[in-house]
Amino acid sequence: MKALLVALVAPVASVLMAIAAQAELRTQVVDYKHGNTILEGYLAYDDSFQGQRPGVLIVHEWTGLGTYVKGRAEQLAKLGYVAFAVDMYGKGIRPNNPKDAAAQASIYRKDRKLMRDRVTAGLSVLQKNPLTDAEKIAAIGYCFGGGTVLELARSGAPVAGVVSFHGNLDTPNPADAKNIKAKVLVLHGAIDPYVPPEQVAAFEKEMNDAQVDWQLVSYGGVVHSFTNPEAGNDPSKGSAYNATADRRSFAAMQQFFNELFQP
Repeated sequence: MKALLVALVAPVASVLMAIAAQAELRTQVVDYKHGNTILEGYLAYDDSFQGQRPGVLIVHEWTGLGTYVKGRAEQLAKLGYVAFAVDMYGKGIRPNNPKDAAAQASIYRKDRKLMRDRVTAGLSVLQKNPLTDAEKIAAIGYCFGGGTVLELARSGAPVAGVVSFHGNLDTPNPADAKNIKAKVLVLHGAIDPYVPPEQVAAFEKEMNDAQVDWQLVSYGGVVHSFTNPEAGNDPSKGSAYNATADRRSFAAMQQFFNELFQP
């Protein structure tokens, strides 16, 4: 009898193991265009999840689409989302020093229409992906990307929510907040020298005047780039990783997504 059970169970176990081996994280470099500009995004999903699922658009820091944001895309894919990290700068444009990064970021910060149109091109890629539930999309961004997803919201884009991680909060067009359809979550370092209190206050007024559904979480003693280990550990430089704030902010985002994407 024991031998018979083994004979029956073994094939089933083999099939289950084969299925498990096939179900895994999938990633893909995606070329797409905005006008005549060729862009190179990064798609991640886990094929152990069946059917359509919520999508998350991810916008990189001022250094362009790199390993950090790709890692975030993979992290979100493992949670069951279709994650697409956009390319704001163009294929092959990946600044590797602060001077060049600032120069690239300033192109879009000085031209918010271009910024909005460029990120919307990435949103379109995510919306059209057959695995994406186009009615359930959020956008998140880090530093430069945080400011970008707020501009995406101000454009009136059809996203359920946006999350800014240590992003700039300023805009030349605060009246555009009236266009916001998304819920807004800002995760902010309380002593971030690049996003000073007066900028925070102006953002709060902008959101309140437009009656936006918004939240701002301020992490005490935390500076800029607090989610990125590559920022180092010296807060006196204005940017530094903070493991506690990183963990708390990611959990806050997950809670926000649970609210957005409930059946």
